[in-house]
Amino acid sequence: MKNLPSFDYKKYHFGFLLSTNSSDFFFDYRPDFTFQDSLLGIENVRQSGFNLALLASLDLTPNFHLRFIPGLSFQDRGLNYRFLLEDGTQDVLLKRTESVFLDFPLLIKLRTNRVGNVAAYALIGGKYSIDLQSQKDVDNAVESDVIIKLQNRDYSIDAGGGIDFFLPYFKFSIEMKTAFGLPNMLIQEDSRFSSPIESLRTRTFIFSLCFEG
Repeated sequence: MKNLPSFDYKKYHFGFLLSTNSSDFFFDYRPDFTFQDSLLGIENVRQSGFNLALLASLDLTPNFHLRFIPGLSFQDRGLNYRFLLEDGTQDVLLKRTESVFLDFPLLIKLRTNRVGNVAAYALIGGKYSIDLQSQKDVDNAVESDVIIKLQNRDYSIDAGGGIDFFLPYFKFSIEMKTAFGLPNMLIQEDSRFSSPIESLRTRTFIFSLCFEG
């Protein structure tokens, strides 16, 4: 039996998304930086978070949709700094950057025809984000508490895909997306944590459950 037979004939649909995310950085070393202060290297440490978002979909055709998904994204990223101590051992310091982004994604959804109550789709678009928890103005005067300062604005290319399941009373979707940040987010203060780095760009993997009526 075909569920929601008139779903594709409506122009507008609304819903919400519940998501988990996993975030880290693309980073580049400064080309003129020779490792000083006994720094041996920097490693990404992927961290987990979650997203809450609303969904508004303009269905231009049954296979071509325009989606606006404003929401909150709670993200955590980490960088491990390995330093060589005087006794020959290594000291590893984890510097975490926590953000609460207000996201404004605009995505194009390209969907296959329904096969019974199932359809697959691809997503491509962009996102503008504002960090509501930005620490870019924090005073890094105390060495032991130095943080890596990031800009409070980000924008990214988002791409992914998923599967629609048409249930008797609503449409349920499972989707995966990747967001690749475009601007350099690093605020350079020439501390021993920021000076080795030329640029930091965000990268986030998102797994979502979508409920749409």
